[in-house]
Amino acid sequence: MRVMAQLAMVMNLDKCIGCHTCSVTCKQAWTNRAGVEYVWFNNVETRPGQGYPRTYEDQERWQGGWTLNRRGRLKLKAGGRLKKLLTIFANPLMPRIQDYYEPWTYDYRTLLEAPLQRDAPVARPKSLLTGQDMKISWSANWDDDLAGGPELAPADPVLRQVSDRVRLEFEKTFMFYLPRICEHCLNPSCAASCPSGAIYKRAEDGIVLVDSDRCRGWRMCVTGCPYKKVYFNHRTGKAEKCTFCFPRVEVGLPTVCSETCVGRLRYIGLMLYDADRVLQAASVPDEKDLYQAQKDVFLDPHDPEVAAAAERDDVPRDWIEAARRSPVYRLIFDYGVALPLHPEYRTLPMVWYIPPLSPVVDVLRDTGHDAESADNLFAAVDALRIPVEYLAGLFTAGDPEPVRQVLHRLAAMRAYMRDINLGAEPNDAIPASVGMTGEQLYEMYRLLALAKYEDRYVIPAAHTETAAQLEELPTGCSLDYEGGPGMGGSGPFGEGSGGATPIAVESFHALRQRATADTPVDPGDTAQRLNLLNWDGKGRPEGLFPPRRDTEEPA
Repeated sequence: MRVMAQLAMVMNLDKCIGCHTCSVTCKQAWTNRAGVEYVWFNNVETRPGQGYPRTYEDQERWQGGWTLNRRGRLKLKAGGRLKKLLTIFANPLMPRIQDYYEPWTYDYRTLLEAPLQRDAPVARPKSLLTGQDMKISWSANWDDDLAGGPELAPADPVLRQVSDRVRLEFEKTFMFYLPRICEHCLNPSCAASCPSGAIYKRAEDGIVLVDSDRCRGWRMCVTGCPYKKVYFNHRTGKAEKCTFCFPRVEVGLPTVCSETCVGRLRYIGLMLYDADRVLQAASVPDEKDLYQAQKDVFLDPHDPEVAAAAERDDVPRDWIEAARRSPVYRLIFDYGVALPLHPEYRTLPMVWYIPPLSPVVDVLRDTGHDAESADNLFAAVDALRIPVEYLAGLFTAGDPEPVRQVLHRLAAMRAYMRDINLGAEPNDAIPASVGMTGEQLYEMYRLLALAKYEDRYVIPAAHTETAAQLEELPTGCSLDYEGGPGMGGSGPFGEGSGGATPIAVESFHALRQRATADTPVDPGDTAQRLNLLNWDGKGRPEGLFPPRRDTEEPA
């Protein structure tokens, strides 16, 4: 047994309202440079729908993830080293820009500088690739609120796998939002696909990152990722992907998407797993066994033998304690309501989801029944086979039974807590029917509905003896020479984006202090910070302007 630690995330889809705040803040923080206008490390998809890029789940077309060969061994679906060598200069399994969307801006200058006239000026959309006028026909969030319609729904790869009856009736059933980021898999196929070894999985916390110095722009990682969460920057010739906001989590802060989530639906915690079991779990013959196989990889941090083995394998003690308090572990094991996204890709993803129960409740309410009654909810879950089948195609490789069990537990929690909130006597038969106790249901309710900040995010700070080296990340590139396609300057592949923004660890420590302080502003920096909303535009409040030279005290 070789114990390793992995940061993981769980998203409660019952609480996602599709506001895209996570997408906007992530893009502002990580992908606001030239060449990544089309890139969304975090996007929110409407289900059923085609996703982003379009039909990314159709692995018969894109050949992402892993498969088993005739001898039962794992191999990349897109082919091994020989095939990659033969197609290294012309990879045919790449989404086109049309599958993402052609990025655009608006001609605001015409709108703002047009002379007075009878007709109102129009800010026409212009392509950021060609600079020409264009017609907007697709974007990262194009499926929003339209994906359940008869025109777009049939293009959903998951929906095509179920029966014609489901396909025709699905639009009458429900719609839900699915936020997606990089899965930071235990068995990442993007890393195995990279010819230059630029994608790596950090040993200390399992975050999958791209080493820009080693990246040569072969783009095999884009093909290898079945979730299509690796992107290519055509300006710099480099691959880019979600970083799990590693500068933030290293000081105990949650990711930007989690911090700004309006619905508070994201949970971040540490998982301990046995690295020696990963290959065995990813190689199980039956795809429907992959969900349980991945659960078997995880270790119980409360087990003294696991804790002793973790210390032996250099996992810090405070990280072991954080794994014991992990909300991710509780949602996966103690309550059993979190499921992985597309385990059939055999990458062992580490971003899990709580499937939505709200559509079932909405259907009951619309038919005039008591939508909170345990009997009604349990009967509805069993009767509404259509959403269960679709959810199983997303989260359990087509096996509906685990999804049904999760929905039963969520329904039991809703019905049990309704009695408590109304002052009625709790019905202990409800938790017993789903194999739980009343105390467990109450604790699950507290975590899913009322959890505080420190309960949703249990992130241990990084341990390193070379902290000074992390204060400013190197911004150089081995291809950054005069006239070359490096990270700086200009080259034959287009204008560069400039050097990477230095990341100061100290600034994130200061951010954590402000985020956890009892007051909105740290008393120590009051003189330098000013709330402009309280300024009436008159006078010179302290801290708004630099001190005048004639009032400065002599040195």
